[in-house]
Amino acid sequence: MPRDNKTPLIQKIAKQAYITYKGFKSESNGDNNLLPDRHSELLSLVTAIRAADLKIPPRKAKASPGASGPQNPPVTYMHICETEVFSMGVFLLRTGASIPLHDHPGMNGMLKVLYGKVSVRCFDKLEDPPSVSLPQFDPPLAPPQTASVRRSVLRTSAEYSEGSGPCLLTPLRHNLHQIDALDGPTAFLDILAPPYDPDDGRDCHYYRVLHAEGEGEAGGRNREEGEAEETWLLEVPQPEDFWCGGEVYPGPTVSV
Repeated sequence: MPRDNKTPLIQKIAKQAYITYKGFKSESNGDNNLLPDRHSELLSLVTAIRAADLKIPPRKAKASPGASGPQNPPVTYMHICETEVFSMGVFLLRTGASIPLHDHPGMNGMLKVLYGKVSVRCFDKLEDPPSVSLPQFDPPLAPPQTASVRRSVLRTSAEYSEGSGPCLLTPLRHNLHQIDALDGPTAFLDILAPPYDPDDGRDCHYYRVLHAEGEGEAGGRNREEGEAEETWLLEVPQPEDFWCGGEVYPGPTVSV
């Protein structure tokens, strides 16, 4: 079968994402029901994408980035496409910017760096057995805050660049993550399936890592799969120093 070299790679990704995630349902006692061959094909396509395929020139670090403001957000987003099955776009982070720790309820995701470098810390929520009691935190929590504490595990802490494969998340694995720009500006392709939808129980929640008395900071080094570290998270409002602006997507038109 002849290879299709005329269709833009981002269009192929959109088509395969729709095929891969159509009919997806998160199981209550498991992760998901994605077909491995379809997911593998999508992973292969996403691994190959580069900034040039989207006509996005890499941005250089400014000598003095300046303070964030209404006209200078720390993070911007280029919308590419969205259906009821998945959403796809590009996040662009200024030097030193972060996307705070947040979740993706009942969702799958792929993050592929286009240029620059990011650090990604991935957490999983844990179900609390009735016997689990909260430790003493430093600094202490106010009594009303204890209802918003979640037991979790730091699953991985790793760096990704243009040459790295995608960072993946599923409804149960790596579903919470924090993304930090390293060594200058960075951009990454982001696919979520299904998209956020507060009316369907998929709103974005933010969290802060808590530190028990006498405990060191979580995620202080690269953490490989299998080196899980239990920790505690506090659900918090969207941090005041984080917001996301919009930019026009300059790449090939995508239709699904």
